[in-house]
Amino acid sequence: MRILVSNDDGIYSPGLAALAEVASEFGSVRVVAPDGERSSTGHAITASRPLSYRRTQIGGFEAFRVNGTPADCVALGAHLWEKVDLVLSGLNLGLNLGNGIWHSGTLAAAKQAALLGLRGIALSAPATAEPDFAPFKPWMRRVIEALLPHNDLCLTNVNFPRNPRGLVWTRVSVRRYDGQIVPTTDPLGRPLYWFSVTPIEGAEDGTDRWAVEQQWVSVTPLRLDLTDEQLLARLQASRPLQEGIATAVSPRRSSPEAAEAVKREEAETPVADPQVR
Repeated sequence: MRILVSNDDGIYSPGLAALAEVASEFGSVRVVAPDGERSSTGHAITASRPLSYRRTQIGGFEAFRVNGTPADCVALGAHLWEKVDLVLSGLNLGLNLGNGIWHSGTLAAAKQAALLGLRGIALSAPATAEPDFAPFKPWMRRVIEALLPHNDLCLTNVNFPRNPRGLVWTRVSVRRYDGQIVPTTDPLGRPLYWFSVTPIEGAEDGTDRWAVEQQWVSVTPLRLDLTDEQLLARLQASRPLQEGIATAVSPRRSSPEAAEAVKREEAETPVADPQVR
C-alpha cells in the first residue's frame, strides 16, 4: 500500500513525523507537505505561479516540501508518485471540529485526495498536545486499522481528545459558528483586526464536538456533494423553475464543445491541453 502523508502545519511539524511513523506500519510512506505554516487556508490551490518540489529529511522517510497549500501538496504528490492508495493528513496541532472544517487546511488535504478519487483521512489532536505525540500513536494506529476495511469511506475527519476512551462515529456539529472578528490597534493607534474563535459549550450529542468533550475519538464520514437533497426535492415539487423545459430540449450529456466552453469560462489560468504531458 502506498500512503501519502501531508498536513497544513508544515513539513517540520512533529505531528507530521508521528503520523508518518504510524503510517509506515501499513505500507510505503512518502511525505509531501508545505514548506511552512499553512493553517486555516482551507481548500486553496495555487494557480498564479508554479510550484516547487524539494527533497528534505524527515526521519527515515522520503519527504518533499512544497511552496504551496495542503491541497497543492496532495495534488502534486499524487501526480508524481503514481498509484497512491491512501492519503493521511495530520497529525494537526489543534482540533478541527464543527464548522471549523470549512477553514481547515488539514481536512483540505484529505478532501483533495477524495477529489482525485483517492481515500483521504484527516487527523487532528488538541493544540496543547505538542511536543509529546507519543500517546496519540496507538490511537492513530487504531483509527487506521478501523477505517482501512471500509472502502466506501472516501473522506473521513478524525479528532482525538486529550485522554481518549475509545472510537465513535459522529456527525458534524453545525449548530453554531465560532468565528469572530476581534478589533485591536497597531502601535500608532490604527485599527487592526484578528479573525479568532469563541468558545462553544454544550454541543449536541452524537456530534464531533460532543464526542471530544466526552473524551471519545470522533470519527466523522464526510462527502464532497454539498447538495441539500431533501430541500432540492421539495423545491422542485413546490416551486419548480424551468427543469421540465431544460430536460425536454437539452441533451442528457453535453457535447465536448459545450463542456470545453464552460471549462474555459471557469478557469482563471489557461486550461491545459489533455494531450500534452
